[in-house]
Amino acid sequence: MTSPPPADEAPVCSARGCRAPALWALRWNNPRLHDADRRKTWLACAEHRESLGDFLAARGFLREVVAAPGSPTLEG
Repeated sequence: MTSPPPADEAPVCSARGCRAPALWALRWNNPRLHDADRRKTWLACAEHRESLGDFLAARGFLREVVAAPGSPTLEG
């Protein structure tokens, strides 16, 4: 897992090797490891939102997809 970006740096996509700005927050948990109300977050750019979401959904981990903080999707 990566550490949070400095306050003056925009968050980036969690996909391996991607440095695009994050537009989406994929909130998930592993029910075998985490309490039901705990959420972990992967960030996704527009290009990787579907593939990261599919990966989590196939394992039954994906709980919700919301606009990432500071994302232009919050204004649309």
